[in-house]
Amino acid sequence: MVTERPRTVFEVTDLAGAVGERAWAMDRGTERDAPASPGAGDGPAPDPAGAGRVPLAVVVVDRDGLVSHWSRGARRLFGVTKEQAVGQTAVDLLPVAGALPEEDETSPYGAYGSYDGLGPGLDGSLGARFSYPAAGRARLTVPGRDRVDVLWWAYPLVGPGPERLLVLAADTAGLCHDDGRDPAHERIAPGFALHTDFDGADELARRLPDILPSMSVGEGARIVAQVLELGYPVIEFSQNELVPVTPDWGVPRRVERRARREQAARAAAEGLDGGPDHPWGAGAEDAEDAEDLEYAAVREHLEFLNDVSARIGTSLDLARTIAEVSRAVVPRFTDVAGTYLREQVVAGEGFPEGVPDTTTLWHRVAVEHTDEPGRWEDVVPVGEAMPFPAHTPFFQCMTSGEPVLVPRVTEEMGHAIAAQFEKRDIRPLINGRSMLVVPLKARTVVLGFMILLRHPERAVFTDMDRVTGAELAARAGLVLDNARMYTYQENVAETLQDSMLPHIPARMAGCDIATRYLPGTLLGRVGGDWFDAVKLPGARTALVVGDVMGHGLNSAAMMGQLRTAVATMAALDLPPVQLLRNLDDLALRLGDGYLATCLYAVYDPIAGELLLANAGHIPPVLVRADDGRSELLDLPTGAPVGVGGVPFETVRVPVAPGDRLVMCTDGLVEMRGEDIGVGLATLCESAAHPAASMDDACDTIIRALNTRGGRKDDVALLMARLNGLAPEAVAEWRFPPDPVEVGRARAAVRERLHEWGLDRLAEPAALMVSELVTNAVRHSHHGPVVLRLVRGDTLLCEVDDDDSELPSLRNAGPDDESGRGLRVVSALAREWGTSRTATGKSVSFELTLPGG
Repeated sequence: MVTERPRTVFEVTDLAGAVGERAWAMDRGTERDAPASPGAGDGPAPDPAGAGRVPLAVVVVDRDGLVSHWSRGARRLFGVTKEQAVGQTAVDLLPVAGALPEEDETSPYGAYGSYDGLGPGLDGSLGARFSYPAAGRARLTVPGRDRVDVLWWAYPLVGPGPERLLVLAADTAGLCHDDGRDPAHERIAPGFALHTDFDGADELARRLPDILPSMSVGEGARIVAQVLELGYPVIEFSQNELVPVTPDWGVPRRVERRARREQAARAAAEGLDGGPDHPWGAGAEDAEDAEDLEYAAVREHLEFLNDVSARIGTSLDLARTIAEVSRAVVPRFTDVAGTYLREQVVAGEGFPEGVPDTTTLWHRVAVEHTDEPGRWEDVVPVGEAMPFPAHTPFFQCMTSGEPVLVPRVTEEMGHAIAAQFEKRDIRPLINGRSMLVVPLKARTVVLGFMILLRHPERAVFTDMDRVTGAELAARAGLVLDNARMYTYQENVAETLQDSMLPHIPARMAGCDIATRYLPGTLLGRVGGDWFDAVKLPGARTALVVGDVMGHGLNSAAMMGQLRTAVATMAALDLPPVQLLRNLDDLALRLGDGYLATCLYAVYDPIAGELLLANAGHIPPVLVRADDGRSELLDLPTGAPVGVGGVPFETVRVPVAPGDRLVMCTDGLVEMRGEDIGVGLATLCESAAHPAASMDDACDTIIRALNTRGGRKDDVALLMARLNGLAPEAVAEWRFPPDPVEVGRARAAVRERLHEWGLDRLAEPAALMVSELVTNAVRHSHHGPVVLRLVRGDTLLCEVDDDDSELPSLRNAGPDDESGRGLRVVSALAREWGTSRTATGKSVSFELTLPGG
C-alpha cells in the first residue's frame, strides 16, 4: 500500500546554481514549510539553505546537432563554459543517450553509456527521427567536482526556427542525503506528465517561458506549446509521487549574492581556494554581480509591466479604466500619479483632432498618491481643467509624444509650474521630487498624459524607468482609447435611441399613460424596443409596443423606421389587421433578417372597448378596476413582421373606466435559464399591486421583475389607465347635405357649449364648425354630415362626410371665392387634422379648455 504524502514542489532554477528559499508543501491549496525532501525523517536533513532547490541546466540543439544555447546552469552542472559549448556537437557534451543520433559509438558516453533508468533510445537524424520526448538519469564526472548524478529531459522541437531539441538537466544532490542515498525512496527518476495534473496549472504554464533562452515572444510561445503538449517535466519519487520541475524567479538576486558571499567567507576561513574560477570565488562573483543586477532590474520592470497589463482594461467604462491605470502604478512604480485627458476624450466625443497647443484644455481625471489624505486633493482636485504653457515639461510631452524625465524638480522649475495654479502653492508638493511625464497615445494622437512623482528620499527615475514609463503609457493609452471609443459609440447609440423614442403626453383622450425604457446590460446595450401612443379620430388612442430582434445601431435604426411607419399608418386610422399587414410588407422590403414583434391596440373611450392585433409579441395584461384582478389577454400570437404571408387577427375586448392595460417587451419577463411563464406570472402579480399613481405602478413592476437578476435585454413598458368618457361629455348631430343646415350646426354647438359652461369657446368653435360643415355639405354625395363634440382634456370637434378626398391647406387669391376655410381653422385651433374613414373622411380640430 502506498502512503499518501504531501506534495513537495522543488523549485528548479537557472540562476547559476544559486540556493534559495525553503521548499513549499502544497496540500489542498495551503502553503507551509516542508522538510527538505520527502524522506527527511529517515536520515540527516540537508542544509536548509538549499532545501527544495536544485540547479537547472538548459541547452538548445539546432538541426545540425550543434549546441546553440548553453545556460549558466549548464556551465555549473557540466563544467563547460558557454564559449566552449556553443557550436560543438551536442552528443559530446550532454548525457542524453538515445535522444541524440550518434554516428560513432566511441563517443565519451557510448550508445547508452553507464547510465541507469534511461528513456527510450531513438535512432535516425535529429531533424526527422527524434519525434517524442525522452528522459533519463546519468552519473558523470565533471572537472573539479565529484561524480554528479544528473536527471535530464529532452524535447523534440518543430517549426520554422533552427531549434530542434530542448534539453533540461538537474543535479539530484539536493534531493539525496549527505551520503548520496536516495531519501527513503526506491528511486528518483525523471518523467513527463500533463501540467494540469498539478495544482496551479496556469502558473506552471506561465512560468515555463522563463527557462527558455532569449527569443521572440512568438518563438517562445511555440516552444512552450510543444513542451506542454509533450508533457511537463517531473521528478518521480518511488513511481507514486510526481513533482513538477518549476523555474523559480521569486528569490531576489541580493539574497543569492549574499549566500555566495557567505560561502566564500566560510571557504576563506577554512583556507580553501576561492579564486576567480571557483564556483563561489570573488572573481566569479564580481563578474556575475553586474550581470545579475542588470538582469534583475530588467526582469523587475517586465514583471511590473505584465502586472499592470493584467490590472488595467478590465472594463470599457472610461472612468473605471482611468482609476485602474492610476492605481496600477502607485506605490510600486511611483508615489504620486496624476492623469490628464483632453476635453474631447472626457466628453466622450470623437477622436481629438490637431496637435495640442497652449490653448488646449486638459482635464485632471485622477490623482493617486501615498501621501497623507487630503494633501493632494485640496490643491489639485479631480475635475479641474487647465491649459499648460510651452515652457513646462507637460507641454513638451504632449506635443512631442515622448516621455519627459526630470531627475529632480528644482526651485526654478517648481516656481514655473506653480504659476499655473491660481491662489494655490504646489511647490511644497513637487519641489525636490523626481518627475516623469509620459504621454497616453493612441494611433499617434495624444489623448492625455500622466505625471509621475517620487518622494525626495526615493531613488530618482532613470532611463530604464523612462522606457518602462513609455511602455506603460502605450499600453494604458490603448486601453483608454478602447474605453473612449466604446463611450463615444455608446453615446451615439443612446442619442439615436433617445431621438427615436417618442415623448408621450401623460394624458390623452380618455386615458392616462406612463412609460418606462431600460437599456440592456450587455455591451452594445442599445436595442430595438419601442413604444408609442397615437391620437386617432373619434377621441380614440392607438397604443403600440414593438421589439426589433437584435441589438446595436442596426436594430435601433430599424426600430426608428418601423415606429415611424406605425405612427403614420395609425394616423390614417387603418384597422389594426391592415396596419400589421402593411408593416409586414415594409419589413420585407427593408431586407432579409428584418424581424420585429409588435402589439397594436386601439382604445375607444366612448364605446368602452379595445381592438387588439398581435404580431408575435407577448400578450398584454389587463387589470380590472372593479376587483383588482389581473389577466393575460388571450390573443392570437401571429408571426413577427418580416416573415411574410402570415395572417393577423383582431380581438375586441370590452373595458370599464379605471381598467389598466399593461404592454411590455420580452426583455422584462424573460430571464436566461427560466421559463417565460414565470416572468409573465410575476408581471400579472405586480401589475395588480395597488399604487398611488401610474408612475408608481410602473416602478412596482420594474422592481418586481428587474431584481431577479440575469436581465440582459432592453425593456419597453407602457401602461394606460382607461378612464373612458361619460355619455354626457359627448354630443353628436347628423345633418342632411343641405346648405341651410350650416346655421343649425352653429346654433347646436353654441347651445351645447353653454350647457357645458364653455361660453368663452362658443363663438370660435361656432365659426370653425361653420367652415367645416359648409365644406362637408358642398362635397358630400348622398350621406349625412355628422358633427361630434367631445369634452375631455380638450374640446374636440369632428365633422364627417362621405367624400373620400381629403382637403388641404392652400393659398387663396384676392378674387377666389373659396379656399379660406381651413386657413381660419388653422389660425384659431390648437391643432387640426384630416383622415379617411370607412365611409369617407373626417376633419377635426381641438380647442384648449379654459384653465387647461
